[in-house]
Amino acid sequence: MSHKLNLEEIAEFSRGFNADPKNQAIARAAGRSGVIEASWNPEVSRRLNRTFSVELDTDNVTNQERSGRCWLFSTLNVVRHNFGAKNKAKNFTFSQAYNYFWDKIERANYFYDRIIATADRPLDDRTVRGYLDWTTTDGGQWHMAASVIAKYGVVPSYAMPESFNSNHSDALNMVLSDKQKKDALTLRKLVQAGDEAAVEAKRKEFLAEIYKIMAIAVGEPPKTFDLEFRDDDKHYHLEKNLTPVEFFNKYCDTDFDDYVVLANAPDHELNRVLHLGFEDNVAGGLPNLFVNVPMEYLEDATVKMLQSGRAVWFGNDVLRQMDRKTGFMDPDLYKLDDLLGIDTAMTKAERLATGVGMSSHDMAIVGVDVDHGEIRQWKVENSWGDKSGAKGYFVMSNDWFREYVYEVTVKKEFVPKQILDLLETEPVELNPWDSLI
Repeated sequence: MSHKLNLEEIAEFSRGFNADPKNQAIARAAGRSGVIEASWNPEVSRRLNRTFSVELDTDNVTNQERSGRCWLFSTLNVVRHNFGAKNKAKNFTFSQAYNYFWDKIERANYFYDRIIATADRPLDDRTVRGYLDWTTTDGGQWHMAASVIAKYGVVPSYAMPESFNSNHSDALNMVLSDKQKKDALTLRKLVQAGDEAAVEAKRKEFLAEIYKIMAIAVGEPPKTFDLEFRDDDKHYHLEKNLTPVEFFNKYCDTDFDDYVVLANAPDHELNRVLHLGFEDNVAGGLPNLFVNVPMEYLEDATVKMLQSGRAVWFGNDVLRQMDRKTGFMDPDLYKLDDLLGIDTAMTKAERLATGVGMSSHDMAIVGVDVDHGEIRQWKVENSWGDKSGAKGYFVMSNDWFREYVYEVTVKKEFVPKQILDLLETEPVELNPWDSLI
């Protein structure tokens, strides 16, 4: 039933607003500082602190600058902490630009595969539109980073430094997206004409052009490099002429086959394996599989990982109830409903189902405060540089973890067998518009 708003109703709204004198005071505060700052809850800062009963030996943080590469930074942070523990070099950093380069090449190849496979569908088909829209982003998942690293290895940050375009990726993403969308039109016509040889020739030509764009914008990746560093004890190390894959396999102490992603997406059926094939990026690589389980499994496995000295990758909705300045993350950090006199409370499942909730960012958990089995708070390593939080580190309450964390990546040894056995079942294939994207 349609409703036409009339002037009498608007006048009634105004009278109702002005009938309460507190509204004018609230409006002055909110208008001056914004509704977020005006709703700040100081009680949270009294509860959260920066002391943890379990804490990895970490120091410097990384900075993704103005790019959407949090998934890659956070995965490489897990790998570098494994490297640091094995080689006593906690401040060693990897080149994110190196793996970013290869992700763009592999992602383009996978995109062409999907366009070819769906050439019989109209352009406004929801799946085809999802593939086309995916070209505009440089976001991703744990398995995407793992697939690129497993295939191409890693290099130290000095072997392939960041470029302007890797740090500020909007323009590069626009160019790549425009090109791949035009390429899609060409490939669709060739498929529809039944010219398989021309399809493959064009795909190779297009991939060569993607490679050229990335080499110009980011730089061409090194094929070999000399590994040189001083460890935490000031001992000097040098190994010459390493390939990136040799370096990863020899020094990084990370076997991706040992890891599993546990998800808590209560808008999906629990105790099922979910496959986000839409975001697979390397043909023949690791599929984006999530084991969707109750939240306590994520908590328990994450604590055990930290107790074993391992960092934990996690996907979360960082823009909810988070303060960049303090680095505090708590569901009661901003009392917007109290400020505005409304009720926006939803369950986690309702937020996901309506698009209010989403996994918008990836970081690493590097500490936890546990008191007689009760989780008090978590230490989080972000990739926003050292000017946010406490030198780049955030404090996350366990209530925030339960509400806004959707995935954690942990070693299989810390997951109960009945959960791991789910990996042998047929995954549920998720749509390109799923809430977990």
